[in-house]
Amino acid sequence: MTGSNYRKFLSLMLAASVSFMVTGCASTSGSQQEVVGGEQISDPMEGMNRGIFAFNEAVDKAVLEPVARGYRYVTPKPVRQSVRNYLRNLKSPIVMGNELLQGDFEGFANASGRLFINTILGVGGLFDVADMGGIPYEPEDFGQTLAVWGVGNGPYVIIPLLGPSTLRDGTGLLVDSFVDPVRIYLFNTDREWLQYTRMGASAIDQREELLDLVDDLRRNSFDYYATLRSAYYQRRQALVSDMDPDTAAGPEIPDYGN
Repeated sequence: MTGSNYRKFLSLMLAASVSFMVTGCASTSGSQQEVVGGEQISDPMEGMNRGIFAFNEAVDKAVLEPVARGYRYVTPKPVRQSVRNYLRNLKSPIVMGNELLQGDFEGFANASGRLFINTILGVGGLFDVADMGGIPYEPEDFGQTLAVWGVGNGPYVIIPLLGPSTLRDGTGLLVDSFVDPVRIYLFNTDREWLQYTRMGASAIDQREELLDLVDDLRRNSFDYYATLRSAYYQRRQALVSDMDPDTAAGPEIPDYGN
């Protein structure tokens, strides 16, 4: 897929998502709502979202979960951690750009320092030397930037294959994908396959990290869909507030913008 076709594909995804949301808002009334952290969750398309959620669950159980379990089984934990460090290091330019857009100059300095330290001393990012030195990883994306600018969540939506999101965060994901310097470089040098490899590795890495948590939630949730919806809002609220989502929010769930 060429860079031009990739941009067209992302544009069509956004257009389709907005269309689904508008249709769902127009056709669904009285949908279930709940309050998380003082914010009311808007899920006017719950029926459609649950259908996509069921599809995602089927794909996960048939493909992604078995691959993640195989990856965990054959790959030692230190190697898996190095892969995670490397993938995070590749996302440093996106983090840095969003820190600037949010006016968080301290965060920008930390992200820049992490990129320099981990690239040079961490063997291209395989080792998180910066974290050892007291500069922890802090995920930032354009959805968080929009929130800092005062943009509300908008409707809750389940994105096919990607999972929970909102209109704001889904838009942020598309923007980050468009401007990602690593993706732009790879597509402009006819190495698109490396970008797709990176995307696949990121999906497997994130799914492996969440294996135990997802198993627990599936077993113990009365309504798994509603549990993930609440957890998603809690996590995003924590990230926007620059809090540690693992301690300030509910269960961590897949967040493919980070």
